Amino acid sequence: GNAALMKEMSLPIPEVEEGSAVYLAEKTTDGVEFLGVIVLSDVIKDTTADTLTALATLGVTHRVMLTGDRREEAERIAGELALTSWRAELLPTEKAKEVERLLAMRSKKETLIYVGDGINDAPTLARADVGVAMGAFGSDAAIEASDVVIMDDRPSALVCAVLIAKKTRRIVWQNIVFSLAVKGSVLILSTLGLCGIGIAVLADVGVMVLAVLNAMRAQR
Repeated sequence: GNAALMKEMSLPIPEVEEGSAVYLAEKTTDGVEFLGVIVLSDVIKDTTADTLTALATLGVTHRVMLTGDRREEAERIAGELALTSWRAELLPTEKAKEVERLLAMRSKKETLIYVGDGINDAPTLARADVGVAMGAFGSDAAIEASDVVIMDDRPSALVCAVLIAKKTRRIVWQNIVFSLAVKGSVLILSTLGLCGIGIAVLADVGVMVLAVLNAMRAQR
């Protein structure tokens, strides 16, 4: 357990200045005996800082870290990554509350993307507008609750996913506008008697073929 749990059991524990501490204790016939402490320290992936910079360039205005780690460790990582804000020492329910707060803060034009890999991330992955699970080492619960799964756990793949989404959205709108423009024009011309059934059929089938060809550009 964490330091708070040890203090609840009135156990003297050593202070840990860096990393996240997992304290070990054992119940005995005489009470509870403190056994030791395991110190874990997160290692930031090489591409994470560049990924956050690229996301900022793409218009991601807020980059927030929600973690269950100690405040000191979270502050160190947030400083290295130049995050917009961060919250530390959060339980799974508290993470969900923070996501609800962020959802309430965003404007109608903004989208909240949550990236996680643990079991305790599953509720927040499901609640976010877009949940992204790191699939290579992520839990089954996180993968099941997410909308997007990054299979190789490279943070930079998130940038690629955003670019694909933006390009797909542009192509969809191109097809919608083009289809409505052509069909509307043919409808008006046919009403005025300026084109026959052949032109109408060509416009209908031709627009469909062109829309499919245009959509195939997303595969590149």
